Amino acid sequence: MTAIEHFWAVIPAGGAGTRLWPLSRSASPKFLRDLTGGGRSLLQGTYDRLAPLVEDRVVVVTGRAHRDAVAAQLPELGAESILVEPSARDSMAAIGLAAALLERADPDGVMGSFAADHVISDEGAFGECVRTAVEVARDGWLVTLGIEPTFPSSAFGYVHLGEPLDGHAGVCAVREFVEKPSVSVAQEYLATGRFRWNAGMFVVRPTVLLDLLAEVDPDFAAGLREIAADGGRLEALWPTLPKIALDHAVAEPAAAAGRVVTVPASFGWDDIGDFDSLATLLESDETTETTVLGDSSLVHALQSTGLVVPAGDRLVALIGLDDVVVVDTPDVLLVTSRARAQDVKHIVAALRESRVELT
Repeated sequence: MTAIEHFWAVIPAGGAGTRLWPLSRSASPKFLRDLTGGGRSLLQGTYDRLAPLVEDRVVVVTGRAHRDAVAAQLPELGAESILVEPSARDSMAAIGLAAALLERADPDGVMGSFAADHVISDEGAFGECVRTAVEVARDGWLVTLGIEPTFPSSAFGYVHLGEPLDGHAGVCAVREFVEKPSVSVAQEYLATGRFRWNAGMFVVRPTVLLDLLAEVDPDFAAGLREIAADGGRLEALWPTLPKIALDHAVAEPAAAAGRVVTVPASFGWDDIGDFDSLATLLESDETTETTVLGDSSLVHALQSTGLVVPAGDRLVALIGLDDVVVVDTPDVLLVTSRARAQDVKHIVAALRESRVELT
């Protein structure tokens, strides 16, 4: 696979993945974990997928708490390729800082933002979609990859497709970004054939991204550019930057102004948002029993189905349970059902209110 000239990969690596607690913790979030059983963390898998497209043009944006772990997992990266946020300010600040630095480093560059914790099964198809997105982005568009939905999910946002874009086969305008809908509304979306999942993958020239931000919040864009011009201003200016996602800060208003297009994509995507999606990812078509992530010798299941993660050193035994989720770590045992997997975040929130240590 030939690398794309002047194309940079930006990998935001943040978040605690609370729906995957206690496997994912603030000190060891899901992007640092091997959740596919392939021997590589999600972050490493993301790097492996992007490296053929960008060679060494990779920038990872992460927090101070994870800087050393990121460096250890990706020894290929130099220190200058790992941007450390003084505090979490959401994706616009993180991706915007990378854009401001790349704007100065490579005026002819195009950047793509790809989360550190996603899984893609067809990497060849992914690469072709990215190539198309880069070609379109060179013309000044903000481009997103619109994932073909495989079921009416209420866990993802959606991209509403508009008219085809002249000069770029298969590419469509984006009418709007839609927040996570109910299942019934998602079913209506799928029936039209005009909606795609929003995976938060954006490809754009750095200057275009920052100029779009400046139209909505000129002080925000100016702050990012000031930090890029003088790194010594990072500590002083970073806390003043708004805490907002790129989708809300730029993508939504830009779509309303007719400045966003999408490359409809079908390459087997999953953000592993909870244990139900993890179980689906790991199970094969022949799976009729319990799926195990980890040492299968520690799990003995009798007439049971679901997912077991033996992350400690104890034997886990199940009898007559359907669609169960059991996560056994040295300090926490989680037992729930696949149907209630999204509710794990509520347990985490309640524990935090009770000041229980979750690291």
